[in-house]
Amino acid sequence: MKKLLLTGLFTVSSIVTSFAQVTEEKTIGDTLKVTIKNIGQEINSTFSDYSSVISADGKIMFFTSRRPSTEKDIKKNKEGLEKIYFSTYSDKQKKWNPATSIPEPVNAPGRHNSNIALSNDGSWLLIYRDDENGNGDIYESRQKGITWSEPTKLPEPVNSKSHESSASIAPDGRTIYFVSDRPEGSKGGRDIWYCTKDENGKWGKAINIGEPINTKDDEEAVFIHPDGKTLYFSSTRKGGLGGYDIYMTTNERGLWSTPVNMGAPINTADNDLFFVLTASGKTAYYSSSRKGSLGEKDVFEINFTALEKKKDKGPRLALLKGKIYDAKTKQPIEATIELTNVKTGEKVSNFTSNSQSGSYMVSLPAGVNYGIYVSANGYLFHSENFDMPDAQEYIEIEKDIYLNKIEKGAKIVLNNIFFDYNKATLRSESFSELGRVVKVLNENPSIQIEISGHTDTRGSAEYNQKLSEDRSKSVVDYLIKQGIPTSRLKYKGYGESQPINSDAVIEAEPLETRKEELHQQNRRTEFKILQ
Repeated sequence: MKKLLLTGLFTVSSIVTSFAQVTEEKTIGDTLKVTIKNIGQEINSTFSDYSSVISADGKIMFFTSRRPSTEKDIKKNKEGLEKIYFSTYSDKQKKWNPATSIPEPVNAPGRHNSNIALSNDGSWLLIYRDDENGNGDIYESRQKGITWSEPTKLPEPVNSKSHESSASIAPDGRTIYFVSDRPEGSKGGRDIWYCTKDENGKWGKAINIGEPINTKDDEEAVFIHPDGKTLYFSSTRKGGLGGYDIYMTTNERGLWSTPVNMGAPINTADNDLFFVLTASGKTAYYSSSRKGSLGEKDVFEINFTALEKKKDKGPRLALLKGKIYDAKTKQPIEATIELTNVKTGEKVSNFTSNSQSGSYMVSLPAGVNYGIYVSANGYLFHSENFDMPDAQEYIEIEKDIYLNKIEKGAKIVLNNIFFDYNKATLRSESFSELGRVVKVLNENPSIQIEISGHTDTRGSAEYNQKLSEDRSKSVVDYLIKQGIPTSRLKYKGYGESQPINSDAVIEAEPLETRKEELHQQNRRTEFKILQ
C-alpha cells in the first residue's frame, strides 16, 4: 500500500526514550515574541506524529500518528500504519488531554488513515486515503452526536485521477482549498486549488489558485484561517530555509498578496508542514523534526505574544459559539444555523449544532453585516444580527440560544427587522427576516399571530406609542402582500411600556456603548402566536 505522500518527507530514526522540553523564543522587531515548544507527550510519541488540525477556538485537535496500534506492532515496538487520533484541550489543567484513536469507520483497519482538515466547529473532518491505483484521494466524515459517519470520497472535480494530498475548509463551509498534482492547468509540481459548492450542494469547477501562490516547485499543506482571507501553506520554492518552509499570504479585494516566508524560528533547515492557527491568532501548531522532538517529527506549539508597542490586535473576526436548547425543557437541540449577508440577502453559509450537546461555533470574518438564523423542526426560529466592520478586532462571543416550540403564547424577537431612523419604513435588509416569518406562517396555516412594536424610553410616550404602532403595521402590511390572510394577522404598538431593560438598569451601566446596546434591545419588533 502506498503511504501518504507527505509521510515520505520524514523517516523514523532513533527512538527517543526520554522527553526534555525544549523551548525556543525569538522577538521579532519590537512588536512580537514567538515561542515554540513541543506540544508534549499527551499528543506526541516516539514515533512520527503530524498533520494536526484544530477547531477555530483551539479546543479540539485531530492528528495522524505512526505509533504502533495493533497488538503485534505494540509487542515489537514497531511503527504502525497511519492512524487518526483525537484530543481536547483542558482549560483547567492548561494542557491537552491524552490522545485516543478514533474508532471505525474513520480509522479503517489494515490501511493508512490520515486527517487533513477540520471545519471551524470541529464537526466535519477531511481524510486522506490511498486509492487502489496508489493515488491519494480526499474523503469526508461528519459528526452526529458523538459518532462519525462512514468516510465517503469527495466527487470530481475535487478528486481526480491524480494525487490529492491535503486540504482546508473555508469558514463559510462552502469552499475547499486542496493540493493536487493534476497536470492540466498546473503551474508546475504540486499546486493549491479550490472548489466552491453551490446552494444545491454541487461542487463547482476546480480552480488553480494561481500566482503568486503557486510556483513551478511544490506547494503543500494548505490552511485557510477562520478570518477567510489569510492562507498558510508550505512550499519548496527558492529562498527558503530548508525543504518545505511555511508561507503566508492574504486576500484583499480578490487578489492574493506575494507570499511571505514566516522565517526563523518557525521555519528550519528541515521540512516544516501542516501549519494551523487558532481564530484568535495567538496559538498555532505545525509538524517539524526540529530540536526537541520525541520522534522523527512531532507536533509543535507556537505562541505569538504581542508586545506593548504592537498596534495590530490580531485577526479581524468574531468567533461566535454556544449551545442551542429547548426553551422549556432546557434539553439540547440539533438545529440549523444559517448566515446571510444582511445588505445583499445572500446566504453565506449553513451549519448544524451537535445533536447531543447542542453546541455550535461559527467564525464571522470582518467586513459583513451578518444575519444569523437558528431553526429546528417544530420550533420558532431565532434571529441575531452582528455587524462586523472591516476594523473589527478579534472577539469571542459566547451565546446560548433557546428555541420556543410553535404553540400558543410562544414569541420571538425579530432582530433583523430594520427601519429608517424615526420612521416606519421597512428597509430592504429586513426582507430576509420577513421571508422566514412568511415561511413559518405557510408551514403552520392554523396559527394566528400578533406583530408588536416596542421603543426605548427616549422621546415622548405619545410619539413612541405612535411610532411603535406604525412600525408593527408596516410589518403586517408586508406579510399581507406576501399572501398571508389578514384574518391571521394582528398588529399592536406598545411604545415604551414593555422595556427589556429598565431606565434604572441602563443608567447604572458605566459604559456609554453598553448603554446604547441596552436601549437597542428595547427597540424591537416581536412575533407572538395568539392561537
